[in-house]
Amino acid sequence: MNAGGPAARLHIDWTVCDGRGLCAELLPEALTRDDWGYPLAVPGRIRGSGDATNVPLTGAELVPAMDAVKLCPLLALRITRP
Repeated sequence: MNAGGPAARLHIDWTVCDGRGLCAELLPEALTRDDWGYPLAVPGRIRGSGDATNVPLTGAELVPAMDAVKLCPLLALRITRP
């Protein structure tokens, strides 16, 4: 992350997600998967008790994040700007 904060955040709606894992494949620097296939921020990506449903993204991750949003079959992802 840059010193000024994230370029954007990837919001994960776990109530909609069914754990297919495409987003984690497209964003391996930002996302990993739990035992059931649901996306999680990679360790260290969210500091303290931060909101785990809003994963901070770098500028370089915006294009693959937009691809993940477009390709998510259940529309469980969206990009938010700070």
